[in-house]
Amino acid sequence: IGDSITDCGRRLDARPLGRGFVKMFSDLLILREPTKQFHVINKGIGGDTVVGLRNRWEDDVLRHKPDWLIVKIGINDIHKTLRGDPDLITPELYREAYDEILKRTKASLPKCNIVLIDPFFISLETSPNSFRYDVLQLLPKYIKEVSKLSTKYQTHRLKTHDLFQRLLKSHESEAFCPEPVHPNETGHLIIAESLYTLLQ
Repeated sequence: IGDSITDCGRRLDARPLGRGFVKMFSDLLILREPTKQFHVINKGIGGDTVVGLRNRWEDDVLRHKPDWLIVKIGINDIHKTLRGDPDLITPELYREAYDEILKRTKASLPKCNIVLIDPFFISLETSPNSFRYDVLQLLPKYIKEVSKLSTKYQTHRLKTHDLFQRLLKSHESEAFCPEPVHPNETGHLIIAESLYTLLQ
């Protein structure tokens, strides 16, 4: 479950898994573990925030009783805060809403394995007069909350922002996405492969 990076067309022409990391992760399971029986559900919604997840948690997560839950959320929360959106989601509100959905999950599905995917921004911008720079300065506060919650609820955690920052030392950002938020096929493949490796 998550935002547009998870959604990736799953509600439109690329139903039901989209064309991003969720579909690629499912394909990796088929390819590498052909005898394993599994069912992947994609509940990403483009533009969503952690508050949006909280509003639909029962319908889109708990009712399905998943054995594994993968959550990727945060970049829209950061953008709303930087742009002074009336529905801005500060790091404090981000933590509060995220904590609530994880608490509900542990109470309803105590055996569910959880993976939290860090929000990321594929840029190295250093100009202090740019929105990209502002995002990169604020992003660590949200990642810090993910880290704390992962420790609190003993989840797995995929450090995608650190991963892409390392890759940017050797490749241009356009190798992974046309703009800093939405990965291209290569960027999605990196997330899917890293997720698969994390769970081995």
